[in-house]
Amino acid sequence: MANIDLSGYNLAELKGLQFDIEKEIKNRQHLDVKKAREQILEIAQKMGISVEELVAKGGSGKSKKSTGAKVNPQYHNPADNSQTWTGRGRQPKWVAEALSKGKSLDDLRI
Repeated sequence: MANIDLSGYNLAELKGLQFDIEKEIKNRQHLDVKKAREQILEIAQKMGISVEELVAKGGSGKSKKSTGAKVNPQYHNPADNSQTWTGRGRQPKWVAEALSKGKSLDDLRI
């Protein structure tokens, strides 16, 4: 990191810089958390895991209501058959995009 000569700044200017730096640090922390949350949700959606399952206690990935039975996918992405969705939980991005383009869930049904 480059050394910055702060000796030419008066106290008010230094406090102004401190305020700006603290504000920028908070902003970047917020953006990092937001980006991490989006990445985690995207991975969970691709895996067909609901947010509730993801944060369930015990780390098993299953909510207390879960019977442990795996649910078969009901829908697939026509552009990428490896992307599937059970129809439960939050819709994956590809489902939302297809619906916004006029397709129906029946068009995506396996």
